[in-house]
Amino acid sequence: MASVHLRIGDLVWGKLGRYPPWPGKVVSPPKDLKKPRGKKCFFVKFFGTEDHAWIKVEQLKPYHPHKEEMIKINKGKRFQQAVDAVEEFLRKSKGKEQASHNYSNSEDKNKSTAADGRKRRSPTKSVQSMLEEDEEDLLSHKHISLQKDGKGLTVSDPEPSSVQRLVTGTASRYKWESSQVKDDPYFHHFLLSQSEKSGSSMEPISKRLKIIEEEMASTSIQAADSTALNGSITPTDKRIGFLGLGHMGSGIVSNLLKMGHVVTVWNRTAEKCDLFIQEGARLGRTPAEVVSMCDITFSCVSDPKAAKDLVLGPSGVLQGIQPGKCYVEMSTVDPETINELSQVIPSRGGRFLEAPVSGSQQLSNDGMLVILAAGDRTLYEDCSSCFQAMGKTSFFLGEAGNAAKMMLILSMVQGSFMATIAEGLTLAQVTGQSQQTFLDILCQGQMASTFLDQKCQNILQGNFRPDYYLKHIQKDLRLAISMGDSVNHPTPMAAAANEVYKRAKALDQSDNDMSAVYRAYIH
Repeated sequence: MASVHLRIGDLVWGKLGRYPPWPGKVVSPPKDLKKPRGKKCFFVKFFGTEDHAWIKVEQLKPYHPHKEEMIKINKGKRFQQAVDAVEEFLRKSKGKEQASHNYSNSEDKNKSTAADGRKRRSPTKSVQSMLEEDEEDLLSHKHISLQKDGKGLTVSDPEPSSVQRLVTGTASRYKWESSQVKDDPYFHHFLLSQSEKSGSSMEPISKRLKIIEEEMASTSIQAADSTALNGSITPTDKRIGFLGLGHMGSGIVSNLLKMGHVVTVWNRTAEKCDLFIQEGARLGRTPAEVVSMCDITFSCVSDPKAAKDLVLGPSGVLQGIQPGKCYVEMSTVDPETINELSQVIPSRGGRFLEAPVSGSQQLSNDGMLVILAAGDRTLYEDCSSCFQAMGKTSFFLGEAGNAAKMMLILSMVQGSFMATIAEGLTLAQVTGQSQQTFLDILCQGQMASTFLDQKCQNILQGNFRPDYYLKHIQKDLRLAISMGDSVNHPTPMAAAANEVYKRAKALDQSDNDMSAVYRAYIH
């Protein structure tokens, strides 16, 4: 790269943190933004996102010479949308340049033939300004106007500056906004409160908030402090503990470490800690020791019994809780378990938050989980950098127990959907229809999703390597049905799906992926 000379306006591939090379454009930084000291770097605005960053020159490659190479090694819907945005930008640029050329020729002709010698008026918008507007649309895609109506109020930054600093670290990152607040496609930060307070009276967690009034006086606050492609966030200075290094916990801890958090780990099978110790984590000998050493301790285990044993058992969390210590339960459990934990932790002076996650092992590894939180709201805000490291979206749902309820509802829908898809694939087969064609049709219709495509491909390839354990989705269905029973609400679809998963478990599919429910239909 030393021989490659870049200029303002050049299209490039930029590598930021752990993310793949992404298409962007070298642009002029804000006047008040100082260039980082040290190695030579350029200020890059990435296509398809709202991300801006200083990128070292060795992490940049010219767009056109490396296009085919990057497209081959990078996959994903967002990446393809970003590449499409570049190509559309190039097409529009070419069209604008042609229009500018034609306009210049016409201008020269008009000037040469004007009898009165008067100067021709400039158009309301120059070609250059229109081109810049097109570029803004293509780079950031989504825009939310600042306006107030019957349902919502968008609150803009009261400070005059239109540039807001997002994070510091290896790359300083900024979001540019003027009269619009833009949706971040990678990490949104939400607060949902069941209080009757006006949304505008809530303490903001960033300087720029979009506040939407919802039914039952709940409020959704979308903060603009999020970062797309977060190769660099500002980690909390609090000491973090993590209990449970299973499929989900392993990815979460890895991302916490990558983003600069100080993490102490514990796992029932101690050998699983070794890899994370090599990556910089500290080792705790017992759950009680981890909690006593750390400011905020997270846990992510398999079921309600494991969650309660971790807190109430020998050398458990409760023995390490002291005033000011914080505990965050990320396991998918029933509301009754959460209610019990939310009482015993504060009884020792601790603060409690539930934060179950929706996603899979792959999404955990990618830091793209959806986090549902409830309980101590100030603790939720203290966990902000941790949630940004592990997820793309975070919701605060009010009092403890609400997140458990919402998580079980989501799992119930997902599990029932998977069972139905498996049933459709087997019915297609026994009626002489092509399963691949069935999948192709589904993926071109309204039901198309990454989940649908991946799970069906697993089935067609006979690949049931666990991304989300079948035994865990069956556990979630069982808990959801029980929750329905507790409020006398029928859950017939979930009950039917649960029976199919129970049959799959009887066929030794418990430790396979949830898509292995397919095998319950072919035996």
